[in-house]
Amino acid sequence: MEHYIKFRPIKPRSPHLNWKVKRSHQSDKNEFYSTIEIHDPNLVEKVIKWQNFYNTKRPHSALGGKTPYKWYLEIEAKIPIQPEVTLDYWSHYEKVLSRNASQVYRRRKKLER
Repeated sequence: MEHYIKFRPIKPRSPHLNWKVKRSHQSDKNEFYSTIEIHDPNLVEKVIKWQNFYNTKRPHSALGGKTPYKWYLEIEAKIPIQPEVTLDYWSHYEKVLSRNASQVYRRRKKLER
């Protein structure tokens, strides 16, 4: 809330809601980790190079064959800047619920009756 970011966690054991991350991990596993030695002393450098390649040179089918960076450049003008986000953010509309919020809410309703 301090940075005006809406946090919407997904339900546990819901991979169908988390497919973008799963797809990214699959690409990392198949295209990067399968080609390196995990105990390589230069692993950090290789990860940084992979990340740069993945975001700036590797086409993504979900982005119409564009790289994430090219996609970003196309939509950059549509991304709101911080003052706009701040003006549109109303903390009293954004409910932050704990993981067991539904149980707490039900108990509270019972007590109110």
